[in-house]
Amino acid sequence: MKIRVLIVDDEEKFVDYLSKRLLNRDYLVGTALSGEEAVEILKEERYDVVILDVLMPGMDGIETLRTIKRIAPLTEVIMLTGHASVESGVEGMKLGAFDYLMKPCETDELVSKINKAYQRKAEQEERIREAKVAEIVSSPRSVLND
Repeated sequence: MKIRVLIVDDEEKFVDYLSKRLLNRDYLVGTALSGEEAVEILKEERYDVVILDVLMPGMDGIETLRTIKRIAPLTEVIMLTGHASVESGVEGMKLGAFDYLMKPCETDELVSKINKAYQRKAEQEERIREAKVAEIVSSPRSVLND
């Protein structure tokens, strides 16, 4: 199964460049040019990992991250910025970002982070499945109550 990655950045050329690089590495890639657009996409489609720019007009990366974690809590988010901002990196990590990278970053480094983020998401989903199975096995009638 291919990893689904959503790239969110207001710089269209960067989004095009990065999406081509990731498509060549066999990821399924979606794009959004704003935080608002990303949120709308994530309400309709499932993505495993979001690559999210910190500084964008309108809904910035931190606000977008907050919303993503509310509507798709298991989706992993890697924050990207071209501006060194320790504060926004710390804030992003507190809000549940998987990692934080500076632009420009090496494609291999980003690919490694995407794969690790996907692995964490898959492990969380597996723990949830196991917990649900354990609940059903311990109390089969609980299934009828849902």
